Amino acid sequence: MSSTLQIGLAVAGGVVLAAVVAHGAWSSRRNAPRRPDPVAEPALPPEPGAGDERREPAFDDGLPLPAAPERRPALDGLIDVIAPIALESPVSGDAVLAALPATRRVGSKPFGVEGRNAATQQWEAPQAGQRYEALQAGVQLANRTGALNEIEFSEFVMKAQAFADAVNGAPEFPDMREQVARARELDQFASAHDAQLSFTLRARNAAWSPGYLHQHAARLGFVPGLIPGRMVLPAATPGLPHVLGLAFDPQAALSDDPDHAAIRVVTLTLDVPQVGRAEQPFVRMREAAAALAEAMDGVVTDDASRPLAREAMDVIGAELEQLYDTLDARELSAGSALARRLFS
Repeated sequence: MSSTLQIGLAVAGGVVLAAVVAHGAWSSRRNAPRRPDPVAEPALPPEPGAGDERREPAFDDGLPLPAAPERRPALDGLIDVIAPIALESPVSGDAVLAALPATRRVGSKPFGVEGRNAATQQWEAPQAGQRYEALQAGVQLANRTGALNEIEFSEFVMKAQAFADAVNGAPEFPDMREQVARARELDQFASAHDAQLSFTLRARNAAWSPGYLHQHAARLGFVPGLIPGRMVLPAATPGLPHVLGLAFDPQAALSDDPDHAAIRVVTLTLDVPQVGRAEQPFVRMREAAAALAEAMDGVVTDDASRPLAREAMDVIGAELEQLYDTLDARELSAGSALARRLFS
């Protein structure tokens, strides 16, 4: 009788233990990060030139602007201090390039040089094999680091004078106080009209693996960025900044076992002044957030973890339209070359 009871207890204990193990395995599978569908299309590889570097080179890159919708000089009196440099005779592009300073910055501001091509009469970044009958040096009045100050203006004068001496040119500099005042006014305007939006997508239940997130984002047109934990939605025109960014924990992206790396929070971002209105970036941001939330069982919230209602998004959209109008009126339209330089 005792032996039978012991056997029965052992069997019952084994059943309970098996049930506990099975429940643990089930719970582990239930709480494990969601993995990509193996039969679905894989996440797209980075496109050539895609990612965080999809932008038009600014004049401080020392490169001619690529073929793009806008063909205007890099230097512009609207956002630059410009010092004309008179020449006694035309100078070769090779000589101009050799005389350029080693660094193309003045403090925190881009510094650039342009020449008026003797053959085409167009202002352009200096190019070898060309001849220039006039030159001009410039420094940007403001960017996201702040306004050009007196120290930076003085550094600009020294750098431009040294360049002019090297090409036997005579520079003419504007009044420092006037230019610093312009810089402060432009900086105040830019600060008051800068907008960088973000939506947060949070997992309701199971977390997401990097592959699962990449798979769903790729279906909406996102491609991997150059930084781990980042994807971007490229612009329609090559060379322009990406329309949207998508970011998640870079440690998950670099995990040795990505199938078990858990992502519970994803951030969608829009740098408003960098993207043209014609791209409809906010509309696409809303659509992408909604599509990802539905497909991955997530919820869209603000930075304070509050769910974003449709009404709140409508208000944001209306305010953005007013911002676009204000930038247009100032000749700094969102997505334009000047806006991209100013808001950088």
